[in-house]
Amino acid sequence: MINWRQIFRVIGVLLFIEAGQLFVTMLVALLYKEDVLPYLWIILITVCLGGTGALIGKNANKSMSRRDGYLTVSLVWLVFALIGMLPFLFTGSINSISGAFFESMSGFTSTGSTILDNIDALPHGVIFWRSMTQWIGGIGIIFFTIALLPTFGVGEIKLFAAEATGPLHDKVHPRISVAVRWIGSVYLCLTVLCIISLLICGMGIFDAINISMTTTATGGFSPHTKLFSDQFQSPAIEYVLTIFMFLSGVNYTLIYYSILKGRIKKFFQNPELRAYLYISITSIIICTLFLTLTHESNDLELSFRQSAFTVISLQTTTGFASCDYTLWPLVLMPVLLFIMFAGACSGSTSGGFKCIRWAILWEVLSNEFTRILHPRAVIPVKICGEMISTSVQKTLLAFCALFLSSIFVGAFLLILFDSKSHIQYTEALSLSLSSISNVGPALDYYGPTHSWSVLCPASRFICGSLMLVGRLEIFPIMILFTRRFWTKD
Repeated sequence: MINWRQIFRVIGVLLFIEAGQLFVTMLVALLYKEDVLPYLWIILITVCLGGTGALIGKNANKSMSRRDGYLTVSLVWLVFALIGMLPFLFTGSINSISGAFFESMSGFTSTGSTILDNIDALPHGVIFWRSMTQWIGGIGIIFFTIALLPTFGVGEIKLFAAEATGPLHDKVHPRISVAVRWIGSVYLCLTVLCIISLLICGMGIFDAINISMTTTATGGFSPHTKLFSDQFQSPAIEYVLTIFMFLSGVNYTLIYYSILKGRIKKFFQNPELRAYLYISITSIIICTLFLTLTHESNDLELSFRQSAFTVISLQTTTGFASCDYTLWPLVLMPVLLFIMFAGACSGSTSGGFKCIRWAILWEVLSNEFTRILHPRAVIPVKICGEMISTSVQKTLLAFCALFLSSIFVGAFLLILFDSKSHIQYTEALSLSLSSISNVGPALDYYGPTHSWSVLCPASRFICGSLMLVGRLEIFPIMILFTRRFWTKD
């Protein structure tokens, strides 16, 4: 049986956290002398809902099954996104429910797609709220659950299993809650260092805070409509953001153990990091060469800077843009689509397929070619010296099938429901891939220079749903639609 009372209790407590985030946003609006009444109403609504949830689960059985964990995580993300809609609606920044849901879900899933055409015209409070949703969503709402709710007797292992990304989960400490606090410290350090670096490069304090939050979250929401090269006209800022986007795509457990613990050798021995480096470096070299050869000025530094920024931004699923890469040579489009699909490392804030899966797939394929020559050979699949069980390999194949199927089903639904905007099949595929990989911008019209405002309400809900499916890595959402999940046994 599903422990509904405990689930309501968890959601209720987490809503108090969201109310705290809204309070900080209200202070920002107050600082810039903007209307704070909408935020007061939203905070009141959030606190009432949180109190109701906590009251319903007051005497709940504190045990949680794995089934309860998956359901809790899915509902928490959905409830946070629904509450996150209200600042857009109450301030009049977005007038439609579909648009507000899309923007909120894009924020909390750290996707970065937007339906807003003029971001600079938004109040400072709304801009800060957009960045806050990504910063909280980047590390995972469930991480706050794990770190703050052990005292309530909640089964933290079950919740971590439902939200943790990638097929393998390194445990830096026997207690998951302690591990999450360590990972959170890495996340906070990266954010602070990014803010300081951007301030040194001459960026304003408000922009530096907002952009640093969305960079570390690999989210991609920007406080400005223009491209970074047009808005700031600073190569130093572009290089700083490239570095921090890359670091945010690295496994946080690896950063903690290798850098903060001084085990640098382990950092470069990690097979997932090597796969991450191979994909990004190779893609940057290819893009740089083609841009240099086709660019009128043959500016090698400019081609390298744009290539590095774009490749790292898309691979880490951040979605920032320093140039309109949809105007690049057509031969580079498959490269960009691949890195959007590839993703960065598991245990990071990025989306996509994840490099650990590529590393495992490479080992599996290599072993299969060896077995063709030596049919009786018994060759285990190993990553980081750890044996990859057959069950993990089967789960990986199932994930591949579901990931690809979700992209094509999403593209089909977008074409089916959005006949008004005349979406081409290639655009629908890139929209679907961008949504489920939590990248942000797509290709063609839906690239970095246009918003997704032309999408019809149905398409906005479809893309928002794909974002949630991708952020939770498919299984926690898909399993809710199986008959066995709801049976009593």
